[in-house]
Amino acid sequence: MRWAATLIALAVLLLPSAPHQIARPIAAIAANRSFNWAGYTQGSIEKETTFHSIAGEWIVPKAEQRNAGEAEYSSSWIGIGGGCLDTACTLFDATLIQAGIGHDVDVAGNADYYAWWETVPAPLIRTDLVVRPGDHVGVVIAESTLTPEVWTIAIVNLSTGLSFSITLPYPSTYGTAEWVIETPVVISETGAVTVGPMPDLAVVHFDNATANGLPAGLVAAEQMQLVDFDLSLVAAPSLPDRDADGFNDCAYRKSCATPKKELR
Repeated sequence: MRWAATLIALAVLLLPSAPHQIARPIAAIAANRSFNWAGYTQGSIEKETTFHSIAGEWIVPKAEQRNAGEAEYSSSWIGIGGGCLDTACTLFDATLIQAGIGHDVDVAGNADYYAWWETVPAPLIRTDLVVRPGDHVGVVIAESTLTPEVWTIAIVNLSTGLSFSITLPYPSTYGTAEWVIETPVVISETGAVTVGPMPDLAVVHFDNATANGLPAGLVAAEQMQLVDFDLSLVAAPSLPDRDADGFNDCAYRKSCATPKKELR
C-alpha cells in the first residue's frame, strides 16, 4: 500500500538514536483479521455516520517477555481513522489520530510503560505522564465544535489523578473509530523496519467506550483479531459486555471471556 511506504519513509527521515515505533493504520487481511490490530473497529459506512470524538477507559496491562533475548512491543489505544469503513473491510480510512499506552519489553526483559499520542503520518510522541501496569486510564480525542480540524487529545491516569492534554490541527477524514491493542512498526538504530513482536500481556479491559459522545454500541461483527503472518492467532477481543461499551482484549489465549464488571 502506498500509505505504508510513505509512513516508513517519513519515519526513517525522523529516525532518532534509539529504536522508534510507529502505530499505523490497520493492515487488514479479511473482514475480522489484521496483522496489527485486535479489538473493535467501527466504520462510517457501517454506522452511517462520521466520527468526530471518541473516548474509552482501560486497565494498563502488565507486559512480560515472551521469548528470551527478544525486544517486544505493544500498545493499547483508541483513535479516529485508519480502520475499515465497512464491516467487510474492503474500504479504508488513511488518516489516523490516536492516543494510548505503550507497554514494551527490551531484550533483557525490562518492561517500559508510557503514554503517547500520534497523528499519522507523523511519528509517535511520548508524553511525560507516568503510567504503571494496573493503572486505570482514560483517553478522549475530540474535534472542536467551533473550529473544524482542530482536535484535543486528553490522557488521564485515573489511578493517580495526573493527566496530559494537547490541542492541535489535524485534517481527518472521520471515517472510523477504534479501541484496540496493536503491534507497531519498529525502526531500529540502523534503519531496519520490522513489525514488533507482541509480548505476553495481561488481559486489557476496555470500558465506557463512546463515539460522538454516545455509548459505542459495540457488536460482534466489529471485532478484529490480530494474526501472525502464518495466520496463527496472536490476540483477539471478547464479545461486548452487557451494555455494549466494553470488552476484554486477550493476547496469546485460547479464549477471551467477556468482562463481568464495569470499570468505575
